[in-house]
Parts: sequence; C-alpha cells; structure tokens
Amino acid sequence: MASAFESSLSSSLSGRQTLSATAPSMADSLPSINFGFDELRDRMAKFTARFDAFIEHGRKRVLEERNQFRMNIAELQEDQRMKKKDMEILQHKTNTHQQMISKEAAETQEMQAAIASLSSQRDKNKSTRDALQQQIAETQKEIDARLAAQRAHAQYLESQSRFNVPELDFWMQNLCLKIEGAGQTDRLRFVFTHVDERDWDREAWFELCTSSRDYDVRHCRPKVEREKVDRVLERVNETRDLAILLKGMRELFVEAMKS
Repeated sequence: MASAFESSLSSSLSGRQTLSATAPSMADSLPSINFGFDELRDRMAKFTARFDAFIEHGRKRVLEERNQFRMNIAELQEDQRMKKKDMEILQHKTNTHQQMISKEAAETQEMQAAIASLSSQRDKNKSTRDALQQQIAETQKEIDARLAAQRAHAQYLESQSRFNVPELDFWMQNLCLKIEGAGQTDRLRFVFTHVDERDWDREAWFELCTSSRDYDVRHCRPKVEREKVDRVLERVNETRDLAILLKGMRELFVEAMKS
C-alpha cells in the first residue's frame, strides 16, 4: 500500500517537473509549502507494519484455534468412541444381567414348584401318618381287647381245669369218648364209639377249633347237617359248657348212624 502511494506520488511529481521544465509554471510564483510527505510516508510505513503484524498474528491465532479445534474434535471423537465402547460394554453387561435375572426367575419358579410339590407331598404324608397312627391306635385297642379276652379266657380255663379232669373222665367213660390231636395246635379231635347199634366199634368224630373265643366245628364224620351243628355250637358258645357240645354232637352222630 505504501509502495502504491509512493509510486503515485512519484508520478505526480515527475509530471509536474516535466511541465515545469517545458513551460513556466504559476506555482513558481507561489510561496513554497511543506506538506509533510516524509512524515506521512513514515506513518504509513508504520501502519503497514502494524497491519501486517496484526494480520500475521491473526493468521497464527486462526491456525492455533483451528489446530486446537481439530484437537478438540479429535478428543471429542475419541471420547465418543470410548463412550460408545463403554455403552457396548454396559449393554453387554445389561444383557448378561438380564439373562441372569431370567435364569434366576426360571430357577425361582422351579424351586417354588418343587416347594409346592414337597409341601403337597408333606401334607399327604402327614395325612397318611395320621391315618396310620389312628389305625395303629385302633389296632392296639383291638389287640389289647383280645389280649384281655384271652387272659380272661385263660383264667376261666385255669379255674375250670380242676373240674375238667373228673368231668372229662366221666364223659369218656359214659359217652365212650376219647380225645386226640388233630395235627394243629388249635384243634382237638373228639372220637366217639358205641354210636352205631350194628357196630359198636365204629367211630364217629369231629374236630373242634379253639383259635377264637367262640368254638367251631370244622370237620366231622359221619357228615351231619350243618344247621344242626350250628345250633349246638350256638348253645355251647352262649354257656361255655363243653358238656352240651359233647352230648349234642353224640346225639347228632347217633341220629346220622340210624339214618
């Protein structure tokens, strides 16, 4: 800019010098005036230097700001990349945690179902146990009652044993009776003779079962009607008198032999 001004000024001065050389000028008659072109030139040069320095400083600042901006952009991009990676990691952890929660929920449901099944089984077992305990108690009562009855019957038999031997001898002599084992611990065989008028040695017998409180006749020979045997047993079990049984069965055998 200063160079252009100086060129213009030089051209103007050289033109004036040419005109003054060729022809006389009116300015020669005027007084000389000092316009301060040197000072102006110096000021313009200083301004130009300051302006150039300002421009250079501005250019450097722009470059620095641009570099700083690029650095900031790079840092932001790196931060974005790291944050994206962190987000992916967090997403993976979230998915894993969600899967674990789903798995734990499924396991919890299975455990609850197993607990419910075990509780139901426990209640069922408890009910079965209570029923069994009740059955055991009832069975124990029945056993106690039977034991008491057996003890009472044993006492009765023991009290009657002193009378049985003489009475038994009486019936054996008068009824032609003998008593044998029937092959089982709870059975006795009563054998009669002199029941058939055609053959006094012919035998008639019956087996008496003593496994329960009530007496029972299981087998007999010759065969007699069961209803008649049951009537005799009914009287015997009511009175607990064996004489009725022996007398009644002998009568039935005599009747069967006659028929």
